[in-house]
Amino acid sequence: MRCVSLGAVGAAVVLAGVTVAGPATGDASAARTPAKKSGKVASVHGAGRIAYVYSPHDDIRFTIDAEAAPFTRRMPGLPLPGLPTDAKGTVTIRHYSPAHHVTGWSKARVDCLVTGGGTATLTAVVEESNVGTKGKRIGLSIQQGRGAGPDRLGFGWDIVNFEPRAKNKKDLESPTGTCMAPAPFAPVVKGAFTVQHQELPPLPSKRG
Repeated sequence: MRCVSLGAVGAAVVLAGVTVAGPATGDASAARTPAKKSGKVASVHGAGRIAYVYSPHDDIRFTIDAEAAPFTRRMPGLPLPGLPTDAKGTVTIRHYSPAHHVTGWSKARVDCLVTGGGTATLTAVVEESNVGTKGKRIGLSIQQGRGAGPDRLGFGWDIVNFEPRAKNKKDLESPTGTCMAPAPFAPVVKGAFTVQHQELPPLPSKRG
């Protein structure tokens, strides 16, 4: 299986990321980062190790610090000063494969965030990596655990976002648009994430 977004190293499927020190406990409620008291800004904060069914022995960790920053990223052709889902922050990812003794890592800049209750979808553009393509957008989804259930995280590569291309059959991956990611399918087994929901903001008033 090939990790198309952040690259494959040899036969190993290596997701990318910067090494992070996740919380020592697997109790998500105890490790969870408190949500901001203001409640005015949608956000996702936390760090955790996931269990990925296709790499059961690998150590895969994500650290996310993302906050909404509506209408701050101007896009050509858009009459507004940006989108209501504009965001800022960082995502770091580390994937160690004991079978191949290889560690992949990446650091990405958050550009989009949208929340719904305890679930969030965000995208980030890779800025540093030892296996990935700089400038590439990646998608993530996070679901804060409900009741005794674990937090969950989904990523938009390796098993999703494939589309056959007639001109280049080797390139099966489609580009990732802002805030595009699959459902949060992988359980978090160590650490935790906090999702602060906020409704989408009103459109900015026109001047002049």
